[in-house]
Amino acid sequence: MSELLVTADGPVLRVVFNRPAQHNALTWAMWDGLYDACERADADPSIRLLVLSGAGGRAFVAGTDISQFASFTDGEDGIAYERKVQRVIDRLEQVRSPTVAVVEGYCVGGGLVVAAACDLRVAVPGARFGAPIARTLGNCLSMNTYSLLVHHLGPARTLDMLLRARLFTAEEAHAAGFVAELCEPDDLAARRAEVEERLLSHAPLSMWAAKEAVRRLRVANLPDGDDIVAAVFGSDDFHAAVPAFLAKDRATWQGH
Repeated sequence: MSELLVTADGPVLRVVFNRPAQHNALTWAMWDGLYDACERADADPSIRLLVLSGAGGRAFVAGTDISQFASFTDGEDGIAYERKVQRVIDRLEQVRSPTVAVVEGYCVGGGLVVAAACDLRVAVPGARFGAPIARTLGNCLSMNTYSLLVHHLGPARTLDMLLRARLFTAEEAHAAGFVAELCEPDDLAARRAEVEERLLSHAPLSMWAAKEAVRRLRVANLPDGDDIVAAVFGSDDFHAAVPAFLAKDRATWQGH
């Protein structure tokens, strides 16, 4: 079965991350497939809404598949990875139609970035949001991702999330404005349908103008951050933490 299910449901293009046994962790092929889904959404004039969700109910997306980091040898590999991710996130953020992330379970790491690039997020109380890399891999995020998180959460909440490596509850994410709709699991299908119906009833150009204006405001003064990525992905800490994580061991941090 495909790791990424992309189907047209009338005017809605549905993308389902489909690795439930791995909490829908993203492979390179899934990142590429998400880019292609965005292209499809814009190429088909009948599509007026893009909705992302995760299979299995335990996770939206629990990051990038860590095994793919085992081949990284230096900071340049980290830069290449973050550029690959940013290519997809930029494309998702620029989809002309509204985009909605429906979150159950873990929305972590790369999953948090994907959800943050969507226009609206609908979640259940059991959802958890974060990027606990300070206690897992010892890597870092791209400047674009930091900008997305600060844009949605503000600098204080972003630093709280990242420095303490903690997962925000759905209630905390809702209070911060990150989650637009919070509902019980039994009500998720109905609430999701209500959100979709409302968006489909509105003027496409008005919605595109609003989301594109907000995007341009966010990226207007986005600085380069390759030096940060190279320093962290090229560190001894990161290269020791990846095999430790895969072996389910705890990393020992040296700060270099």
